[in-house]
Amino acid sequence: MPDPQDGQSPSGSPRPETPDPTVLIPGWPDQDTSMRPRSPGEAEALPAEYVLVVYAGAMLGRLFPLGPGVNVLGRAPGLHITLADDEVSRIHAAITLDGSQGPGLYLEDRGSTNGTFLNDRAVAGPVRMAPGDRIAVGGHVLKLVAMDSLERAFHAVLLDQSTRDPLTGLSNRRTILEELQSWFDLSSRHQRPLAVLMCDLDHFKHINDTLGHGAGDQVLEAFGHRVKETLRATDLAGRIGGEEFLVILPETDLEGALLLAERIRSATGVPFLAGSGHLKVTCSLGVAQRGDLDQGAGTLLARADGALYAAKRAGRDQVVADPPVR
Repeated sequence: MPDPQDGQSPSGSPRPETPDPTVLIPGWPDQDTSMRPRSPGEAEALPAEYVLVVYAGAMLGRLFPLGPGVNVLGRAPGLHITLADDEVSRIHAAITLDGSQGPGLYLEDRGSTNGTFLNDRAVAGPVRMAPGDRIAVGGHVLKLVAMDSLERAFHAVLLDQSTRDPLTGLSNRRTILEELQSWFDLSSRHQRPLAVLMCDLDHFKHINDTLGHGAGDQVLEAFGHRVKETLRATDLAGRIGGEEFLVILPETDLEGALLLAERIRSATGVPFLAGSGHLKVTCSLGVAQRGDLDQGAGTLLARADGALYAAKRAGRDQVVADPPVR
């Protein structure tokens, strides 16, 4: 009787060729993500884009898509990849995506203080990268992953669920306070300006008590959108709790923070759609810039909070700074 392993069926007829269910797709980072049912002649589906995933560091799980051309990495706000890390230089490294002759990714150091490492080896550059490679800069490790649009959307949803306030779309309390600590440390060590805003919607309890919590939620959701539209790309905002919000302004002095706070106050004054009609809502804001006497992020936050309550005591719907501007 023929051996079932010799390519023939027990009846002696040739076995029909079956697709290999575990064909490795070249270029994917890990074998466990590169296996899927595939016929031998099937054309390889190329990934939609390259993404850096933070595997270690304060921004764990964050995704940074790499666009065509030069993607600059450093701690300075407004870069393609900004890492609030004391050990990362303001302009630390660059990743160039060159598609002129097929996808090609090249990593180079940009004169950083602590160096750039690719798979544990120091890089001067440019050095070609491949999916699965690991970049170490300061206290962060980022892994290069080739993702299609579905995978990226899935990871983005998971990240949003863990870092975003579901009602306003701003950062949640834990995330925004972690960001404050990181930016405070950077500002203190490198003597860079940093300002914060504490914002509170006026008489918000009255809205919930008279119109219901549904109307209150509509106001909070719309306020979150207005804040995002008002802020610059480098600013960060989060919901501390209830109707209270924190805004972090890297590389911003007190004068600039006051201007931005006034923009938020003015944007809040436009009536909100709540329940069956439009509702006039105001907000109060407290502003503080980091000073040499601030011993920690909590001290800076407390000064902004004190200025917020001074605005409340002064009649609400206004901006107050600590120290007051003279």
